[in-house]
Amino acid sequence: MPNNFEFLHPHFLWLFALVPLLVFWYFWVGSSSSKASLKMGSSKALRMTSSLRAKLHIILPILRLLAISTLIIALARPRTHSVSKKTKTNKGIDIVMAIDVSASMLAKDLRPNRLEALKKVATRFVNQRPNDRIGIVAYAGESFTKTPVTSDKDIVAKSINDLKWGDLEGGTAIGMGLGSAINRIKDSKAKSKIIILLTDGVNNTGFVDPFTAAEIAKDLEIKVYTIGIGTNGTAQMPYAKNRDGSLSFRSMQVEIDEVLLKKIAKETNGKYFRATSNTKLKSIYEEINKMEKTEVEEFKYYNYNEMYRFWVYLAGLFLLLEILLRFTVFKGFV
Repeated sequence: MPNNFEFLHPHFLWLFALVPLLVFWYFWVGSSSSKASLKMGSSKALRMTSSLRAKLHIILPILRLLAISTLIIALARPRTHSVSKKTKTNKGIDIVMAIDVSASMLAKDLRPNRLEALKKVATRFVNQRPNDRIGIVAYAGESFTKTPVTSDKDIVAKSINDLKWGDLEGGTAIGMGLGSAINRIKDSKAKSKIIILLTDGVNNTGFVDPFTAAEIAKDLEIKVYTIGIGTNGTAQMPYAKNRDGSLSFRSMQVEIDEVLLKKIAKETNGKYFRATSNTKLKSIYEEINKMEKTEVEEFKYYNYNEMYRFWVYLAGLFLLLEILLRFTVFKGFV
């Protein structure tokens, strides 16, 4: 029986318990009571071979039983159903990811480097947010909007994949990165507005004060999650550009302004994270994904295909056939 088949009123199927009683009545009680007897000195002269019609008249009670059985099935209302689903987002979230693309993001303490590790994790994060709009801001010594807030995840994923060092002036302008992200999301009509700010250094340039930007975010009810990316201690970092365009690396001390990042997060009711490895970076984005859940309401629509009419027609056919046979072929035998 298919999974989408059901009886609307299955309790009527208990009526099948009466069918054996009807069988007993028709074939034993009814047949014996209808038999007539005639006493004669000798029956040899009246002995006759039963005709085929006399033998087949048993089909009449069988048709009656079949009609009753099919009517019971019709009363139980057999039907099949199909289900269609529709989802409605009750609480939309707009997210802007402000990503540091300064030269230090090429450090090799994360594999293969910080920027490539971040791109992989961020793309996974985007794909896990099908009901949200996401934008991308890139910053170093200056900032620019890579992708406005959009629901097109393919565009967002491509923007993340295209992030690279060298398109912006050198330095780390955390205030400008945060400011650009605020400008991208401040006019959003979403019930929840989130900025994920990632950096691997110290604010050392730019004309926007990070604390001022954090206060603006707070006033606009924008929550900022800050992430400091980089191992504890030293890492292989680029320090010079060779004539062929390649970079030279050497071991350098990792410096992240955790005090600043923690204050920005606290001021905006967000949270600060430290990503010291690929695994830790992945777990941070998974934690943010769990904390900022979009409320989705699912509606199910059921389409029913009623089958009881077929059984009613079949019962009528059995009854009609019984009546026709009773008053034609088997007339005089019942």
